[in-house]
Amino acid sequence: MILRTLSATLALLMLAPVAQAAPAAAAPQSDAAASVTRYRTATVDGVNIFYREAGPADGPVVLLLHGFPTSSHMFRNLIPLLADRYHVIAPDFPGFGGSAAPDHKQFVYSFGHYADLMDGLVQQLGAKKYTMYVMDYGAPVGYRLALKHPERVSGMIVQNGNAYVEGLGKFWDPIKAYWADKSQAKRTALHMLVTPEITRFQYVDGVRDVSRIDPDNWLHDQVLLDRPGNRDIQMNLFGDYGTNVPLYPQFQAFFRRYQPPTLIVWGRNDKIFPADGAYPYLRDLPHADLHLLDTGHFALEDKLDVMAPIIRQFLDSQVAPR
Repeated sequence: MILRTLSATLALLMLAPVAQAAPAAAAPQSDAAASVTRYRTATVDGVNIFYREAGPADGPVVLLLHGFPTSSHMFRNLIPLLADRYHVIAPDFPGFGGSAAPDHKQFVYSFGHYADLMDGLVQQLGAKKYTMYVMDYGAPVGYRLALKHPERVSGMIVQNGNAYVEGLGKFWDPIKAYWADKSQAKRTALHMLVTPEITRFQYVDGVRDVSRIDPDNWLHDQVLLDRPGNRDIQMNLFGDYGTNVPLYPQFQAFFRRYQPPTLIVWGRNDKIFPADGAYPYLRDLPHADLHLLDTGHFALEDKLDVMAPIIRQFLDSQVAPR
């Protein structure tokens, strides 16, 4: 009953007008003001894209690309820890978080389309170069963006984001079945992936101390998943994820050719993107710094105290040394 009430309330709120923030010349800011997270919406190709933004306007850009089934909400605790020095931009993909969620029959929900929209957003915001933090769905979006503009990628932070066939294990079997047979039966079989049980599973599985995980995470995500029409949006994306796999060789070729400074911080107990997908990065990025953490899929919820210093050290030394 509580979840249904929250869903109805959010649906009404989502119908309210969203304040839009057109990019403007930034006024001088104090260090404290620059570290404040601001919540903005930009229109890219006619689509409202919500994003969180913090940090000095002239600082090195860190682009945070979220995973399923969450949004830029997953970075809410990390952003203030970077914003003293870095210009942090964390968008929501359409169908997630505060971004628009057009009808799945009238809008192309695909990773290629997401990459185009993210490209449009960062160009609107004047980001000429950026370090990408990619997680889950954010990985193929970010890597497609890298193929479009390899010269813009100043570094990569990879957290449970796949680019190798070794990383698609048993969890993916029903999704692979849908790639092979786009029947309604195979699509319906994936409905369980947007249920409250699976949403919670993604946050707590593989975590040693579940009391460290805020239940608001899965409640927040589930309310958004339960919006009218959103299940079909997610089914379309499950189907389109298969288009990323043929691009893996191109992603890997980008890694080998450009050798962007890379930090890999990976929840080793993740059943969705297991550590089997982390090790192969070292074949193509032999100088990458790999950390396997004793946690699950959403590592930032459990290991922020461990990850934040590692991320800062990487950015400060490899991306924007003083």
